[in-house]
Amino acid sequence: MRLSGLSHAEQVARLSEGGATLVQLREKHLAPREFYREAEAALRVARANGVRLIINDRVDIALALRADGVHLGQDDLQPEAVRRLLGRNAIIGFSTHNIEQAREAARLPINYIAIGPIFATTSKDDPGPTLGLDGLRIARASVKNIPVVAIGGITRDNARAVLSAGVDSLAVITALAVGDSSKLTDRMRHFLDS
Repeated sequence: MRLSGLSHAEQVARLSEGGATLVQLREKHLAPREFYREAEAALRVARANGVRLIINDRVDIALALRADGVHLGQDDLQPEAVRRLLGRNAIIGFSTHNIEQAREAARLPINYIAIGPIFATTSKDDPGPTLGLDGLRIARASVKNIPVVAIGGITRDNARAVLSAGVDSLAVITALAVGDSSKLTDRMRHFLDS
């Protein structure tokens, strides 16, 4: 919301119109009740558009809304507990920031590992050191049996290089959300075309 100026529901609508098939709601500033209402509206839009929706950090909100899943950080609930709460069909992603964390995460009951930041990013207050493409290649090679999602500083200009490092998907925030909000759908389409 803060980056694009749009409600979460409107962001999901525009991203899905642009071709997104999975959207993660990431909200660090709203009160829990307000975020719940925003997530509920976004989930209705996602369901209407055939888009899967996962909630960042907030297992309680994902569970209450029956969202498609949750994305966990290093300091969130343990993935084993979240799997018991959400069930075997829920999508559970897990953030990692270095090769060792990625290796450890590969043993957890999760569906994908996010790793980053790959490049410098402004969407996080303290993103930590960047991995770069070489670090990403090493991480990908060390976790062969689980999908890897790259995050951090990914733009249309570097997306192909990131995908060439062997990852399965990209997580993009700033390159899509910042700028004229009326062009969010177009930015999504252009990103997928690049």
